Amino acid sequence: MADHRGFLKVRERELPPNRPVEVRIRDWKDVHAHLQEGQPFLTEQAGRCMDCGVPFCHNGCPLGNLIPEWNDLVWRGQWADAIERLHATNNFPEFTGRICPAPCESSCVLGINQPPVTIKNIEVSIIDEAFDRGLVTPQVPQRLTGHTVAVVGSGPAGLAAAQQLTRAGHTVAVYERDDEIGGLLRYGVPDFKLEKHHIDRRIAQMTAEGTRFRAGVEIGRELTWQQLQSRYDAIVVATGATVPRELRVPGHELAGVHPAMDYLHPANAVAAGKDPVALGLTPISAHGKHVVIIGGGDTGSDCLGTALRQGAASVTTLAIGKKPPTERPATQPWPTDPIVFEVSSSHEEGGERAYLASTVAFVPDAAGERVAGLRLATTEYLPDGRRVPTPGTEREIPADLVLVAMGFTGPETEALTAQLGVELTARGAVARTEDFATTVPGVFVAGDAGRGQSLVVWAIAEGRAAAAAVDTYLSGATELPRPVTASTTALRP
Repeated sequence: MADHRGFLKVRERELPPNRPVEVRIRDWKDVHAHLQEGQPFLTEQAGRCMDCGVPFCHNGCPLGNLIPEWNDLVWRGQWADAIERLHATNNFPEFTGRICPAPCESSCVLGINQPPVTIKNIEVSIIDEAFDRGLVTPQVPQRLTGHTVAVVGSGPAGLAAAQQLTRAGHTVAVYERDDEIGGLLRYGVPDFKLEKHHIDRRIAQMTAEGTRFRAGVEIGRELTWQQLQSRYDAIVVATGATVPRELRVPGHELAGVHPAMDYLHPANAVAAGKDPVALGLTPISAHGKHVVIIGGGDTGSDCLGTALRQGAASVTTLAIGKKPPTERPATQPWPTDPIVFEVSSSHEEGGERAYLASTVAFVPDAAGERVAGLRLATTEYLPDGRRVPTPGTEREIPADLVLVAMGFTGPETEALTAQLGVELTARGAVARTEDFATTVPGVFVAGDAGRGQSLVVWAIAEGRAAAAAVDTYLSGATELPRPVTASTTALRP
């Protein structure tokens, strides 16, 4: 245990300050000023951890992070040991510590009657300090097995699977259709939440370990799935869930109405100093426009921060449901991950938020070609749980640019099913066994492509578990950890 009286002496939850709004919206740099060694409240917050007899934070995190252990080590200033314990369960804490919604904190035992331990910020402080101290080094396998594995997709699930399999001695190649490795970490998450040098230095480590990367290759087009299957002993499908959920109301085909990722991808490319047109993308700017974002989740928040940095005239975020409570509701008791009202860093920067807002139609301009506004109605909850527009409550708001951030319905599977014949679930995900195996021998699936849209921690956990399954398939046994099985994964309510 860290400080055995820490949670009694320090009862308040203290986070590092964000950079001032008027400064940070002028650039794309990280909005956070993360805790570093030498700041007293870092050790104070780590000392609040009670090392509970049953640490529910382990269960709250799909990775099973050994949170009380590395909290204790941070409190003692033992950074080398802290990063060793953190890396024992999590390949990429620099990602989870920045973009994970931290379900571990919702299940912190201290959170029953006090604000929970600042687990997420302690986690990212450990990995940042470890990189600064040179404690993150390549782990080159002692021997090679002679087996080859192709990982398709370079998001967190694909990278986790690739790193685990490389360290097990297999020769691994990661294929990515974008021009750079990282998947949605690279082009889906803005730099103000995840600066891309964090990805680059991890890719450098993996390259030194022996993982091979093939960017700019779309499997199913430049290289068919059958060709890939003939070249490798096993395949891991980690392509994510990238098909956007559409809002099919009148006017949805108007110019100016876009899926959120069609907006974020080129915007993040521009922030990286690239020409989106050269990458085959259509740049979309919010400069001087009245922007409406439909969807109040993380993707909508990313669109908000991006639009403000591009100089939007106004930004309004619409949510179809009720405004969540500020405190944990009785129907979602500890240690469940509750749905509560949250203010992200982007919400701090500006924009309006509207709840119980059902979009009835997109209103065209005089020429009937571009969107000029939205027709909204107040949401009504029916006894069976459905949410419908309330008659007689319609109103219009102006909109020059509408971004639909309603999540994703599943992976892109047309080429995969046509060329390999893998089966799909009723929801459109890739069907699999509890060992992440598809219906085609030697082909496995991990992350959102198999479970549907989910969290970064689930993606890494599934990548690690799928790697163990692939290692067993190739070698007959495995020493790789298997944090989850496909049958036990469940979407967040």
